[in-house]
Amino acid sequence: MTERILFITGRLAEKQVRQVLEKMQPDFQYKVYVMGVTVAALITSDMIIRRLPDAQGADRVILPGRCRGDLDALARHFGVPFERGPEEIKDLPQHFGMAAQHYDLSQYQTKIFAEITDAPSISVEAVIERAYYYQANGADVIDIGCLPGTPFPHLADCIRTLKQEGFTVSIDSLEDADLLAGGKAGADYMLSLTAKSLWIADEVATTPILIPETHGDLSTLDKAIEILSAKNRAFIVDPILDPIHFGFTDSIVRNYEFRRRYPDVEMMMGVGNLTELTHADTSGVNAILLGICSELNINHILATEVSKHARRAIKEADSARRIMYTAKQHNTLPKHIAPDLLTVHDSSPFLNSREEIESLAAEIKDPSYRIQVSSDGIHVFNRDGLHTAQDPFDLYPKLHVETDGGHAFYLGVELARAEIAWQLGKRFTQDQQLSWGCAAQGTEPTVDLHTFKPAGSTLKKHDD
Repeated sequence: MTERILFITGRLAEKQVRQVLEKMQPDFQYKVYVMGVTVAALITSDMIIRRLPDAQGADRVILPGRCRGDLDALARHFGVPFERGPEEIKDLPQHFGMAAQHYDLSQYQTKIFAEITDAPSISVEAVIERAYYYQANGADVIDIGCLPGTPFPHLADCIRTLKQEGFTVSIDSLEDADLLAGGKAGADYMLSLTAKSLWIADEVATTPILIPETHGDLSTLDKAIEILSAKNRAFIVDPILDPIHFGFTDSIVRNYEFRRRYPDVEMMMGVGNLTELTHADTSGVNAILLGICSELNINHILATEVSKHARRAIKEADSARRIMYTAKQHNTLPKHIAPDLLTVHDSSPFLNSREEIESLAAEIKDPSYRIQVSSDGIHVFNRDGLHTAQDPFDLYPKLHVETDGGHAFYLGVELARAEIAWQLGKRFTQDQQLSWGCAAQGTEPTVDLHTFKPAGSTLKKHDD
């Protein structure tokens, strides 16, 4: 039986809602019900209960994305499910597409080892603080890095304290003494061992991570793999990923060749040699590397956040591994699964054309300024007219807010966001911060959609 859906909207959005639904040619029947308000975001659940006589024969009701109100209360009153649609009308097709294909991003296959590279130089307390930060950003294992020639008297204390705090820990050094001390202190993993230092694995229960004895020579791993396999010991192999122009392509081939030769051996990739040593946004680098890990079944990565441009690398790797795992499980491309890695650009930045914005502006009857962005630039409009520019300073003389400091400040902030969105090709929504995916620390407070959004700071009264 064909599903029947009722869309509730305001007067200004009615035309656009009907146009979008008509273009969608959906496989459901629909009606559009216009509430007696101009702006859809002003619709509340109480208003709907008062003004909507019944569910109009619908199987479910879609409210505007910014509509405030208690959905459960509406469902109880009308006897059908209520849900919020997307915040932007133009996203209705994607909304129904995502509803048909909901992706569960709670699962992943690749574990993240997050290295504290300067552990010898900081206190145990600082190590624990860093470990909680990495864990909050997705790390599964806290890797304690050792620095060549740098004393590390509190190595064992770091590992024991981390274990007491419930962390999974690895010790990371090329010095036999460090690896042995870390293993005896309770480290779960130790990296990196070669065929020559394999004896350490006999001294502790720690899982060894092997690297080639001779860099780039996979054959130097064969004997160590044979020995550990005969002892039924768990182990991981890292063929080593090299930086660009210092063997990067050969190292990708090497990882592929190792997987071909050993299809069932657990592998690790040290992604920091790309994220740290390439001045490019790390979200894209992580996406590619985690995609390679997904294809080659590399179930462990070693990640770092040393360089300032790589300050979100752990969180980005966490998002990338979940997206790649989901895409692989669904046998689909890693597109339209989650927007977390679209940090600089958006897949659909400009929702409306200039002509559509002009049509909307012609319907405005109040003095409040609306701001929208199209491929042509920034558009500001109210009942007195529409102004378009690519530089916000060109708009200021036309806004007539010279004597209204609060309003001028508000418009300045919003127009600055709009300019950035237009320049980069990002989605702009008035009164909301730009979304930077997992590359930025979010500061937008969680909004309770049962209530109205509080007044902005420029509208609040101040005692001073």
